[in-house]
Amino acid sequence: MNRTLKQVATLVISVAAFCGMLGLLAVAATRKTDAADGKKIYTAKCVICHKPDGSGGFKLTGNPTPDWRNSKIMSTPAHSDSALRDCITNGKPKSGMVAWVKSGQLKPVQAEDLIAYIRTFSKK
Repeated sequence: MNRTLKQVATLVISVAAFCGMLGLLAVAATRKTDAADGKKIYTAKCVICHKPDGSGGFKLTGNPTPDWRNSKIMSTPAHSDSALRDCITNGKPKSGMVAWVKSGQLKPVQAEDLIAYIRTFSKK
């Protein structure tokens, strides 16, 4: 009987944790991005390689950083929100891009704000 009780308790805790995660994801998914907050992050962490105007060109290793002002480039699948999210989250070690989210230096919602700010470069 004791073993069954432990299994039920483990199941209840697992379900509660899963529901909590779903709740956090739902809040993040419905939250509006804030390009102004993204600009603050960009200024603190990204300017050194991507330049203040988003023109990029810095080459640590591999390919130079992209020119985010170019709307044609920014409309390709390689620069979709999903691709930018992956890059900011997981980094690109061969190019020197830091895994900002994976390393704990940014939260996922901050990455979304950063993407919103990056998008402003190609709208100018």
